[in-house]
Amino acid sequence: MRFVIYALAFSLIAAQASAQTTPAPTPAPAVAAPASSRATAMAHRFEAANTTHDGHLTKAQAQAAHLTTVVRHFDAIDKDHNGYVTLDELTTYAAAQRAQRKAAATPPG
Repeated sequence: MRFVIYALAFSLIAAQASAQTTPAPTPAPAVAAPASSRATAMAHRFEAANTTHDGHLTKAQAQAAHLTTVVRHFDAIDKDHNGYVTLDELTTYAAAQRAQRKAAATPPG
């Protein structure tokens, strides 16, 4: 009988303890990756391809790093035609291309 009383008391205490615990906080909802992550990825690829680490990516460096889009559009990206592109030039070109694609996809009216 004594065992039953202890078991009952223990179960009541356990029930109260579990009722008093706070639930785990819910995680924040997932959001789409910001545009800055795209810029960060571009910066990492640029830095890896820029083997001289001078901030100037040549066409040969882009070819060696297999940056085919940069190689294909190198002359358009290199606005001042000095034989290399900077990260700013690359970022500006990419933003202009995204804007152009978005404008083309938007129906007139």
